[in-house]
Amino acid sequence: MLNKQNLVVIPGIILAFVLYTLSQGLNNIIGIELLGYEKSPISTAMIAILLGIFFGNIFQFRDIFLQGLNFTQKHILKLGIILLGIQLKPFEFLEFGKVAIPLIIICIISVLIVIKLLIKKLKISTRMAYLISVGCTVCGTTAIMATAPVIKANKNEVSYAIANITIFGIISMLIYPYFSNIYFDGDPMLIGLFLGTAIHETSQVAAAGLIYDQQFNSPETLNVATVTKLIRNTFLIVMIPLFAFLYNRGQSKEKNYSLINIFPYFVLGFIGMIIVRNIGDYQFLNNKFYYDWQSTIEFIKTLSKISLTMAMAAIGLSTNLRDIRKMGYKPFLVGFIGMSTVGIVSILIISLYFNYII
Repeated sequence: MLNKQNLVVIPGIILAFVLYTLSQGLNNIIGIELLGYEKSPISTAMIAILLGIFFGNIFQFRDIFLQGLNFTQKHILKLGIILLGIQLKPFEFLEFGKVAIPLIIICIISVLIVIKLLIKKLKISTRMAYLISVGCTVCGTTAIMATAPVIKANKNEVSYAIANITIFGIISMLIYPYFSNIYFDGDPMLIGLFLGTAIHETSQVAAAGLIYDQQFNSPETLNVATVTKLIRNTFLIVMIPLFAFLYNRGQSKEKNYSLINIFPYFVLGFIGMIIVRNIGDYQFLNNKFYYDWQSTIEFIKTLSKISLTMAMAAIGLSTNLRDIRKMGYKPFLVGFIGMSTVGIVSILIISLYFNYII
């Protein structure tokens, strides 16, 4: 039953859906009507986030929309990621996972070492450096918000770190799909591994994978990128205790975090959807319901992409460029180096060992 608290999110959700619809319409007009393609080569997700940033920085949206936009960024995004699991089968998840985990660990260690060295050179606070580190290496804003109370970061440090992750995540999200297609010569697994390790936020990875899929017709890349990022998210349960130990050494031994609270449970939903796909394929493969099952799969795939694109629109609408401009150059430089480090390390490891992972 709907109550007043539930209804308050509806205007923002509708706004995100309207922007998705507008993005899809523009995509069709530009790609099909103007350029003459049968299927538009332009990504709807990319149009959605760029339109969101444009409108979000021109208009001041009322509070009535903000809760719904926040709900879309958090919950509809997670729904979209969970539904993506319908594209995978269990053995594919395991295959991608065994390749992704060593790559993720090497990227995390590399960024931590580089940022640790930068603290001394740039003389920024240890708390700020830790927040940017965990944001770059694990899961962006979620990791920053989970780490902040553990290391007693203040509001300004949290805001700067989030702004940092947002701006560099958006830049990499828009550039990396095209760069990786050229660098990795269109190999879907290598590109998916790169996108899943080199981009900060779960939403940004999903968007980059969706952009690549829509531009180059490669659902496998979207699958690999998503699996890699979801595995990367689970490293939060290791990084939070690690930063708590490093920052609080010699201080109070009070434990003010909970592994249960920080675990990204939507990963389990994603795995559950993979199991649903596997059971459905087994049950309906050779009977009269096969085509109905395939239609259901296509519907869930479409719903997933709509959810992800709505989340991209909401993120764009919530990205305040004026706040990002206020960020000091030192944290900005650390964020840029963090982004560059994780990207370069990912490229080097994949390039050096690609014969062993494909």
